Amino acid sequence: MIRLRHKFLIQSFRIIDQFVLVATGLVVIFFWQEVLARNEIRNKELPHRLEDAFYAVLLIVGWVAIFNYFIRYQSDRLVALDTQLKKLLHAACISSLWLIIVTATFSERALHTVQVFVFFTTVGLLGAASRISVHHLLLQARKSGLNYRYLLVVGANDRALRAATRIDEKPELGYKITGFVAESPAALEEWGRQKPAKWMVLGLLDSLRDVLIAGKVDEVIVCLPADARFMDIKTIVKHASDLGIVVRLLPEPDDGLLLKNIHVEDFDGECVVTLFREKMLIHLFVKRLMDASLSLAALILFSPLIMVVAVLVKLTSPGPVLFRQNRVGMNQRQFKLLKFRSMVANAEECLAEIQHLNEQDGPAFKIKNDPRTTCIGRFLRKTSIDELPQLLNVLRGEMSLVGPRPPLPEEVKRYEWFFRKRLSVKPGVTCIWQISGRNHVSFDHWMQMDHEYIENWSVWLDIKILLFTIPAVLFSRGAS
Repeated sequence: MIRLRHKFLIQSFRIIDQFVLVATGLVVIFFWQEVLARNEIRNKELPHRLEDAFYAVLLIVGWVAIFNYFIRYQSDRLVALDTQLKKLLHAACISSLWLIIVTATFSERALHTVQVFVFFTTVGLLGAASRISVHHLLLQARKSGLNYRYLLVVGANDRALRAATRIDEKPELGYKITGFVAESPAALEEWGRQKPAKWMVLGLLDSLRDVLIAGKVDEVIVCLPADARFMDIKTIVKHASDLGIVVRLLPEPDDGLLLKNIHVEDFDGECVVTLFREKMLIHLFVKRLMDASLSLAALILFSPLIMVVAVLVKLTSPGPVLFRQNRVGMNQRQFKLLKFRSMVANAEECLAEIQHLNEQDGPAFKIKNDPRTTCIGRFLRKTSIDELPQLLNVLRGEMSLVGPRPPLPEEVKRYEWFFRKRLSVKPGVTCIWQISGRNHVSFDHWMQMDHEYIENWSVWLDIKILLFTIPAVLFSRGAS
């Protein structure tokens, strides 16, 4: 019954969120004029068209998918309120972006910034208010001894004790810790020496069945190393499953990274466990949509500049306008990188002669005053205009607007194991390295920045890097 009530509560959140999304979205798009009518701010009203129905359905389906992806609506009791609010904020932000994209693509109705702000604020505030209210009610109920679940901790070690202490310090989670089960006689003996005052060891792992039978247990949390105790964990899961008890595993940090993206599939009746699988599908879709739309817009916007530069390159030195070079992309797939030619036509043939002048440590080759650079090429490189054709690489899906810079195949052959992480994502036109000094940054620091970008990637990080790229290009920071 406890689980039924909790699942009902979770589904109530889903219904409330989706009602708020749809109602607020329809108001700010289709009934905005009526809302502003009292202030006599009227624009020419557009008649409702058949296309509006498709437009509205597309918005609603997108919003529901975004909220389901970010918030999940599962009965995860260990998810704290601040985590719930962060997920809600992310979902509201992406939903607002979806509103902007769909409106700009399919609607004839001009969407003002105020409308987007009202949508984001209303969805965020009402969602937060519902969660804070329920959180407060549950907290009061649990302080009164209601809606609690009894938790048994398997493992008599420092990690188990820290986990139990953290859970116990959050009464809003609704857990009462019944005690611990020691994994070995040695662990039990060490526990006796430390003598934690609040909880007792109820038995050894061998007597887990008796412990489960003797006391009230709703859930079991296992604090054992997965590699050394795999068979023990399997036995714990079997005993708990026989009694209908929920089992939670708190793995070691390294094990947690391995299990973070675990996915179970069915293959001809066999169970297949995938330990790494990309789950940020909505993020990646938004990233690709942003890449395609912004690169196309930039190509149109800068088309006069592109034509002028093409003519100047052709007139100032013999050779092709565009420089094409093999670069290594995601998962070591090679592609032709496009740039305006800023060097003499036989620049690559002359590389061996000036290799000793390299000013960049590591496999990369960088020279501040490269003798192969043409007169117009120095200006193009200094202002990064030579990289404008890479927008075509982005449009074709070979690159992204933001990502690690694409390396040469010869550089990749000299990469250390740690550096190869940067090949797991699409290369980019700009990156943290380019807004942080470029040629003034050591190679190892450059690789570290790319690694941190991949580990902490989000759409918001890409937007931030794009915004910081503008002053970096205008003031030619680190360019040569």
